Amino acid sequence: MNFAPTPEQEQIKAAIERVCAPFDADYWLTKDREGGFPHDFHQALAESGWLGIAMPEAYGGAGLGISEAALMMHTISATGAGLSGASAVHMNIFGLHPVVVFGTDAQKARWLPPLIQGRDKACFGVTEPNAGLNTLKLQTRAVRDGDHYVVHGQKVFISTAQVANKILLLTRTKPVEECKGTEGLTLFYTDMDRGRIEVHEIEKLGRKCVDTNQLFIDGLRIPVEDRVGEEGKGFSYILHGMNPERILIAAEAVGLGRAALARAAGYAAEREVFGRPIGQNQGIQHPLAEAWMDLEAAHLMVQKAAWLYDQHLPCAAEANAAKFLGAEAGYRACERAIFTHGGMGYAKEYHVERYLRESWIPRLAPVSPQLILCFIAEKVLGLPKSY
Repeated sequence: MNFAPTPEQEQIKAAIERVCAPFDADYWLTKDREGGFPHDFHQALAESGWLGIAMPEAYGGAGLGISEAALMMHTISATGAGLSGASAVHMNIFGLHPVVVFGTDAQKARWLPPLIQGRDKACFGVTEPNAGLNTLKLQTRAVRDGDHYVVHGQKVFISTAQVANKILLLTRTKPVEECKGTEGLTLFYTDMDRGRIEVHEIEKLGRKCVDTNQLFIDGLRIPVEDRVGEEGKGFSYILHGMNPERILIAAEAVGLGRAALARAAGYAAEREVFGRPIGQNQGIQHPLAEAWMDLEAAHLMVQKAAWLYDQHLPCAAEANAAKFLGAEAGYRACERAIFTHGGMGYAKEYHVERYLRESWIPRLAPVSPQLILCFIAEKVLGLPKSY
């Protein structure tokens, strides 16, 4: 068992750090204050070839695994870009995995290169106001009309919809009362027709530069050739992207926690009170040391889950555990960074209050910690299903 990163992984980390270097803490502070999608950051990663890290080489990607993709997202977050930087490119990294697995060669040739090159930006339209995490109860309806589908419905908490020109959209093509199990949902990747999709931004606690939105879809016409796979099997297709998404979110959360911990340790070493650095006090040292251990443990679970996925082995329990542990460890590290700074931690110029606000994202999405606990209890421990 070898825990050392490979030379290739070391090169990825160093290269991502170089790309992120011009986008320093002040850049992200300004973005947090003023908003506005970080197009220049997105483009810098595209020009360096990183948006296709986990995409097939045949379409311009690097063809690497989720282990390398997670390393990339962890590194972006850990540079201080946090969830703002990671969320700006997250959809590019693995969001179109259902297309990679189930799309036709023609679809992949049409859709993947523009995404990898940064010419397209995509959003992911699944969650609905009245369904929440109960995806099988989605109501957005797609009705076949000749060589098109006509879509009506609503989506909520859709990131980057303000700037996206493409949407990966999960719809219902068969009434729920006529469906058994997971059937009746159909997946599309199509144009964001803003004449038929009304986008309303949701003001939120943090990550202002990466928008979150509610969508109102009224008569969107989608060509049949924009359907991914077979009609009615969309739910099974998006499942293929869920474990990688959890792994990436976990990696980003650990990276965010490490960024916060580095700032806390630096401040504790320099800040003097009563004639000595506050980092000499065990009341400061011990919480930070514990945060380091939590982050290290969570990162090991991220690496295990990613390795299992790349080996084509079952990884649902590990991916969910990584997401839970990473989110909690990241949050605690950010909280302790504020405590270490004292009153200065509440000031925006020290950056850690921004990290704490962003640390709520991986705790809440894409699945709640409570549902993860239910999943582990049922699938790992063999306990009765509770919901």
